[in-house]
Amino acid sequence: MAQAHPAIPSEAPAPLKGLRRIAAALHHRDFRVLWFGACFSSIGTWMQSLAENWLVLSLTASAFYLGLDAFLQQLPIMLFTLIGGVVADRYDRRLTLMTSQWIQLSTAAILAALVYSGVVEVWHILLLSFITGTAQAFGGPAYQSLIPSLVGKQDLTNAIALNSIQFNVARMLGPLLAGGTLAVLKRWGVADMTALAICFAMNALSFLAVILSLMSLHLKHLPAARTQNMFGELKQGIAFVRQQRSIMALMVLGAATAFFGIPMLTLLPVFARDVFGSGVEGYSVLLSFSGAGAVAGAMVVAWLGRFPHMGRTTLLVEACFGVMIALVAWSRLLPLTYLLLFASGLTLMIVVSCLMSLVQLIAPNEMRGRVMSIYLVAFRGGMPLGSLVSGYLASVSSAPNVIAFNGVALLAVSVFFLFKTKEIRAL
Repeated sequence: MAQAHPAIPSEAPAPLKGLRRIAAALHHRDFRVLWFGACFSSIGTWMQSLAENWLVLSLTASAFYLGLDAFLQQLPIMLFTLIGGVVADRYDRRLTLMTSQWIQLSTAAILAALVYSGVVEVWHILLLSFITGTAQAFGGPAYQSLIPSLVGKQDLTNAIALNSIQFNVARMLGPLLAGGTLAVLKRWGVADMTALAICFAMNALSFLAVILSLMSLHLKHLPAARTQNMFGELKQGIAFVRQQRSIMALMVLGAATAFFGIPMLTLLPVFARDVFGSGVEGYSVLLSFSGAGAVAGAMVVAWLGRFPHMGRTTLLVEACFGVMIALVAWSRLLPLTYLLLFASGLTLMIVVSCLMSLVQLIAPNEMRGRVMSIYLVAFRGGMPLGSLVSGYLASVSSAPNVIAFNGVALLAVSVFFLFKTKEIRAL
């Protein structure tokens, strides 16, 4: 059996009350160390995300290339994450994560060098995005399957929500820091390309925080004895998931959420430019309001922990998320758009955190890497496909029209699950 040592933290502190419940998982030392390292790195990642989207738009003036870049970064999730899940169960999860971080550090540094030297072309960005996504395809299952061993089942939902909080605090701060950095450097007379290169370099340095955190963990993962080859273990994981109708239903809903919901963020720079006539600073503010809402949503989940009727609540919030997306597309008032982006970020994060928690709670530890890899294929696999399709449709129609359609479609999916299926409602 694949396990960590110890598999579940031996101490079981009394349940926390009030606002202290929000930070329950941070009482576990190893989780706390990794959480702060990941938060620092996520800020750098979101700085690069904003700078890279603006770079692609500046080089190509095309919504299609924005969608293609997002597609190529997420494509490896569909291609390699299942293998990554087997690796997470067979090998040391910490070493797998460290390798993933070093590769992502290298791609960010290479992009910074290309942009700074003035030789960058769009194919460079697309290739590096694919390599980054490949590293994430192996790092994602290792990270997700390591979390329960750091906190135990009692604080698992809280830990997942806290991970969402740090990621979305970064999604709020990263774009603001990137936009502020670009604005300050422009005021100082620094060329636009040089300023973008600095954002990429800062992201490269941020990966050191996660690497150092992983090196300092006390917990060590002890993989199971290998009784069959990787393909056999992969088949075993797929067979387990197919037998669990609740996991299958969660995967379909996760894929729909990613396919219809995430493209709003991918097309946000086009929306900012075409609807509000904004530059990169205006785009960063829009993205930050979405990130702030996601932080609020993750805090709600962290405070609630594991609660009754989690599946039914998730579907209701999913329906609200679809409505928010459609309203964002139809809004032409900037203050109203800020509010709607905040609300959409809040509802998205509640849905994502609850879906992830439910899958983690169902999956046994010895198969958690494979189960999470299959779920990540469904969820994150929907992201590149949705971004590619939405990017193409936006290039022949408009970003607001595509975003509105996605919102209505997601509302329809959530209503269907709410009335026609019981696998999620019963959780």
